[in-house]
Amino acid sequence: MNNTDMLILFLITLCATIFFTWYIKRILLKARIADNPIVSEHRHKSGTPTMGGIAFLFTLSFVISLYYQNIPILIVSFIMLAGGIVGLVDDLIGLKVKEIQKIVVNTSDEVITLGRLDVEPGEEVRVATPKAKAEVDDLLKDGKVEVIGEVPIKTEPEELEKIICQIVLGMFLAFTGAVTTLGGFTLGIFAIPVVVIAILGCINSVNLIDGMDGLAAGIVGIASISCCIYGYLFGPATIIPPFLILAGICLGFLVFNKYPASIFMGDTGSFVLGTGYAAAVLVCDIPYFGVLALGVPIVSVIVSLLHRAHIIKLPVEPLHHTLNHYGMSEVKIILTYWGVTALLCIVGLLAKMYLF
Repeated sequence: MNNTDMLILFLITLCATIFFTWYIKRILLKARIADNPIVSEHRHKSGTPTMGGIAFLFTLSFVISLYYQNIPILIVSFIMLAGGIVGLVDDLIGLKVKEIQKIVVNTSDEVITLGRLDVEPGEEVRVATPKAKAEVDDLLKDGKVEVIGEVPIKTEPEELEKIICQIVLGMFLAFTGAVTTLGGFTLGIFAIPVVVIAILGCINSVNLIDGMDGLAAGIVGIASISCCIYGYLFGPATIIPPFLILAGICLGFLVFNKYPASIFMGDTGSFVLGTGYAAAVLVCDIPYFGVLALGVPIVSVIVSLLHRAHIIKLPVEPLHHTLNHYGMSEVKIILTYWGVTALLCIVGLLAKMYLF
């Protein structure tokens, strides 16, 4: 593809995403399929349509119909479409409420312990863990906490079921035979575990970071545009088209998803972006720069894993919600995460240009 063809590809993806997002948003509003955040700082967003990632599936289907003869585009788009279907099933299951959890505030003048958390006076927390649920009644009787609200917790597939589905997505990509070398190494039979691990890691990184208006779409968009620049500067040009599709989807969705968002992508969207970014990095064989460009979500996953392993303790997970919990505004968090992503990409490009 020449530069004009690639510009057309980007514009087609961008415009299709804007149109389909607008269309899906109308349908979701009529169907009253909306988000109900469990983080107390975000409860004002209740009622915002979710599952907006369905628009990505329409865009990808349109792109495949036009570019089915371009193998890299076809493979990456197919894997993104498959990832989106898995995410859609996850979203549909989540429409059923699993339980109602209490939100309480510390009304005493001292720090109290609830579950694993140390709750400051006046601080609001959600009663989520079994330990916290066992303790909250005594605290209510003692007048140390007060129930100020309730949030519905959606039903989710078991972790093992999620992992199996993500492994299947990795197998789909591995079986195409499109990934034979990576980072200067010939993979052979090891292509299967490498691809599966990459898909697993990328899906969960993007899914975890998708917790604020435009955060995931902005980060993946910046990383994808940077990968396009990488392909333009260092070649081959075949690197660029898959990332142009990702960039077009992200920027098109940001028209409606930027702060204050009027639609959320849901697991449908985050699975599309996570699967697509991993597939593009693997097929285009740019693992080092690709991982660096997605450094912010990867670090966020590591922090969450440390929290779940009880090595560190967060008042609310993931890290961006903790920052918000401690008073950092959502807009500042989003811009900081975007800025750090852009900085990492610039460092990667300069390192490739002058050091490697």
